[in-house]
Amino acid sequence: MEFKIANKAKMLTLILMGLGALCLIIGIISDLGSHHLTQRLLVNGLTNGFYFFALALGALFFLALQYATESGWYASVKRIIEAQAGFLPYGIGLLGLVLLIITLMDGAHIYIWMDPEVVKSDPIVAGKAFYLNKIFFWVRTIAYFGVYYWYFWGFKKRSLLEDKVGGTDLHFTNYKKAAVFLVFFAVFSSTSAWDWLMSVDVHWFSTLFGWYTFAGMWCSAMVVLVLTVLYLKKLGYLPKVNENHIHDIGKWVFATSFLWSYLFFSQYMLIWYANIPEEVTYYVTRTQDFRFVYFFMFIINFAFPMLILMSRDAKRHAGILSFVGLIILAGHWLDVWIMVSAGSMGTNAHIGFIEIGMAVLIAGFFIRILLTNLSKAPLTPVNHPFLDESIHHEI
Repeated sequence: MEFKIANKAKMLTLILMGLGALCLIIGIISDLGSHHLTQRLLVNGLTNGFYFFALALGALFFLALQYATESGWYASVKRIIEAQAGFLPYGIGLLGLVLLIITLMDGAHIYIWMDPEVVKSDPIVAGKAFYLNKIFFWVRTIAYFGVYYWYFWGFKKRSLLEDKVGGTDLHFTNYKKAAVFLVFFAVFSSTSAWDWLMSVDVHWFSTLFGWYTFAGMWCSAMVVLVLTVLYLKKLGYLPKVNENHIHDIGKWVFATSFLWSYLFFSQYMLIWYANIPEEVTYYVTRTQDFRFVYFFMFIINFAFPMLILMSRDAKRHAGILSFVGLIILAGHWLDVWIMVSAGSMGTNAHIGFIEIGMAVLIAGFFIRILLTNLSKAPLTPVNHPFLDESIHHEI
């Protein structure tokens, strides 16, 4: 069945983008004359650029994971995963543009290791210059973007071709390609988090940071997937997707929420217990200057899924999944915002019209691209070798 974007959905995305743009303009006007306006815009550009890029990348990872494990249950929702991953080129463009502007401005007080004066005067930054320098930073960034786009394009091309030719050859090609992609992803998901997020706090590092960021990415991507499936089911699409598929995606949301919470606690507890000054400075900033937002973020990302999604019935209930999902998406956006803003702006950072406006604007754009991608191919793959297994999926 082909999906057609309803006029109501088109209008909603336009309203979201319009409201976001209006809030952003109001925020810029009210902040004119501030010494921090440019930095604040770039901080939010980096926050939203990474966050929405991560929603697409998380979907690409999940797609590759299903290919590599030869899962059968997901075949009925494979096109939704592909449509979500289809935001990747736009996410690359948005995040890449923000990173380029920051680089041209010698870090814009976000990546202070890009400022030659800081490198000269700070021995810790100078000691990391072999890795944290503009040229090597962009070599790595281009490698990340290139590998991610290459595999996304390959999976998409072979998926559409499979509808026409059938057989298992393309499936096994995707199986092999996915295994290789996961090797790249295992490295790049951590190193890109170091480069784009952890290096904001250049004096600090954590060996868990890459996994922690990945867990937030994966959880957020699963929430978008389940919300999209529920939306399509409400419109009468996806007749072959049953409550068991929704339950499975709900379990992924529940499990990845716990994974993120475990990594949050592990990183926080070990650094707090050791109480080494150069390590605890990261948390001192966040727990003193952003105390309410920081712990509120943790509570909604951990407590809501734990308390509400624990039961089997809750994972099959559209209203409960939608409510918890939207809360989780907001919570993980806060997580990324605190990562970037607390390290670069300190006490000057706050949530206002600029933060809300830019997030809503790009969210509207993301939804529009997702819906457009859904309309470009049949919602159910025709010749997937595990389609029959997926149709009869029961748990």
